[in-house]
Amino acid sequence: MGRWAPDTPGRLAKAALDLYSERGYEQTTVAEIAGRAGLTERTYFRHYADKREVLFAGSAALQEVFVAAVAGAPAGTGPLRAVAAGVDAAAGMFTDRRDFARKRHEVITANADLLERELIKLATLSAALSAALRERGVPDPAAAVAAETGVAVFKVGFERWVAPEEIRGLPELVYDTLETLTGMAAEGAEGARA
Repeated sequence: MGRWAPDTPGRLAKAALDLYSERGYEQTTVAEIAGRAGLTERTYFRHYADKREVLFAGSAALQEVFVAAVAGAPAGTGPLRAVAAGVDAAAGMFTDRRDFARKRHEVITANADLLERELIKLATLSAALSAALRERGVPDPAAAVAAETGVAVFKVGFERWVAPEEIRGLPELVYDTLETLTGMAAEGAEGARA
């Protein structure tokens, strides 16, 4: 494939993920990623700051979609329902990307530095959601609790979705996870009253 072919970032991401899966993250160089994609190292660095960031390029877009859905929830929507709208919008971004997501998840969970970066991404997302909820008039600690809950539900649903034998869709698994949480919260409220 020539250097002028479209979707340079996507080609680099696929090449990186393939190499990380084959050889390991630590053993793979940027030069090898660029070469596998049919590009130069210089081109790689036009798109990504380092070999780690190729795995996290979608973080900003995910956060933007999640936060926009929370901010755009109808007036009077409670904080958990607003966050559920964000979870739903975010889940929609992964349609037809399960194979890529599975490989990415395997690479990230096998490397402590990448796992740390993934957790930072989730903490940043939670802070952004909390800010969006506060802008809607939700006070703390409710804004922070709702944001953290939404991120946890999305994370658990996502991890279930990328499991090797899983065939259900991400939205279904996210809502199943949310229903599990709702049931647990109801149990907890009943137990506290008893």
